[in-house]
Amino acid sequence: MELDNFQEYEDPILYDTENESYLSDLVFLKKWAAKTEGTLIDLACGTGRATIPLAQDGHQLIGVDIHQQMLHQAKKKAVNLPITWVEQDCTTLDLKLQSPFIYMVGNSFQHFLTNEAQNMLLQSVNHHLDKNGVFIFNARFPNSEELLSSSTEEYWKSYIDNGEKVDVYTISEYDALLQIQHNVTIRKYPHGKELHTSIRLRYVFPKEMERLLAENGFEILRVYGDWKEGPLTNESMEMIYVCRKKK
Repeated sequence: MELDNFQEYEDPILYDTENESYLSDLVFLKKWAAKTEGTLIDLACGTGRATIPLAQDGHQLIGVDIHQQMLHQAKKKAVNLPITWVEQDCTTLDLKLQSPFIYMVGNSFQHFLTNEAQNMLLQSVNHHLDKNGVFIFNARFPNSEELLSSSTEEYWKSYIDNGEKVDVYTISEYDALLQIQHNVTIRKYPHGKELHTSIRLRYVFPKEMERLLAENGFEILRVYGDWKEGPLTNESMEMIYVCRKKK
């Protein structure tokens, strides 16, 4: 993961304000976690949005993230829960164990911007999976709506922060040669204050993903177009992959 691509994660409290209400993936993850015994691994865990609920269900977890401040916030939220927080790069994991179930949600797969980084991530995951272990991850589906996003300022959403309404706008530009979208997020606060952050995200197409997973030791069990297990279609907004380590 490229270290200069972290602006969206420099303020963990802001990150939680904007993302903690997202629960769409938890039912799906809990269903798969219930089928396993042993330590589960949450990669790019951030502040523990998807780690903490599984630990509250009684699972032992390792939450891995490269960003120290995000992990610090996660630890504050997860007192007395069976979670070990580890600061590591997911492309070079060294956890000294293998797991029956590893997951990476929040479209974190798109933070790995090069072919080399994607291969290193998947090899790292494969190395830490038990025989027949399961890896679940998601990424935005590269449909026309995603890739033809506006290169001018466009309204996205609003939320309440400390009693004040914050309006969020985005500017996006897609580099088709690199398959990377350059995004600027503009948060407009009352009284004229603005916060600008940028992030780069790599898009992967379904057939490309099939080859990528196969070459790194995985078989695809399921592909969904949403966390409710709907089919992947041309209108889908994301891709959810359920993969198993090849025998």
